[in-house]
Amino acid sequence: MRRTDQRKSTSKSSDKGQVQVITRAAAILRTLEDQALGLSLGQIAQRVDLARSTVQRIVAALESENLVIAASPTGRVRLGPMIARLATSVQTDFVSIARPFLVKLSDELRETVDLATVKKDQLVFIDQVIGSQRLRTVSAVGETFPLHCTANGKAYLAELDEVTIARLIGTKYERRTPATLTRLDDLLKELRGVRKSGIAFDREEHTVGICAAGIVTRDLLGNHVAISVPVPVQRFGENQALIADRLLATKHALEARLAAAA
Repeated sequence: MRRTDQRKSTSKSSDKGQVQVITRAAAILRTLEDQALGLSLGQIAQRVDLARSTVQRIVAALESENLVIAASPTGRVRLGPMIARLATSVQTDFVSIARPFLVKLSDELRETVDLATVKKDQLVFIDQVIGSQRLRTVSAVGETFPLHCTANGKAYLAELDEVTIARLIGTKYERRTPATLTRLDDLLKELRGVRKSGIAFDREEHTVGICAAGIVTRDLLGNHVAISVPVPVQRFGENQALIADRLLATKHALEARLAAAA
């Protein structure tokens, strides 16, 4: 019995150690994000709070899988090509998983539904289902939008703390329309309501004549993605509550699907 208990204890310790290595490797990869010129082992060690020798071992393992590559002859490393391949694959898989939910939402509302991902301080549209209404809104997949004056952008910002928001988008913003919020304080006040309700709104703040509602969730890698429903202002007021309700239902159904796939 004692031998069996000892084996179980050894196995648990081994499993814990393996998980710790994965966690540390993920921290190193996150540290290298947006570092086009790369970082030295010493810089990485400082940022992830690990011994340089530990970082060196993990980086060597990541390099053998092309997850990181040399960025300079002096020992700096950056994210490798395998990361881009994996990210593209995951995004494609996520779009495939999400699309039936977008189609269902569009059919229920007869409105256009957009799917966007966040890239620094911009939204990038990665999929769209066009609504069946004769008067409808359409944006091109690949088009970028600001965060401060869009429903999907504000849904994402509501996930961040105030310091991070200010660092990301600053404290003063471009006035796109007469309704655009252009000051950080006003935006933060609105985001407090978004955090409570889970729904963000754009009331002709990005484009005159168009309103929208949006929610945010995460893809298979944990990256933020947003779903929004843009609607001509003539229809938005009377349908706002229904749009918000169906958006939240779509979010919960999609998250349940992703949890089952994990």
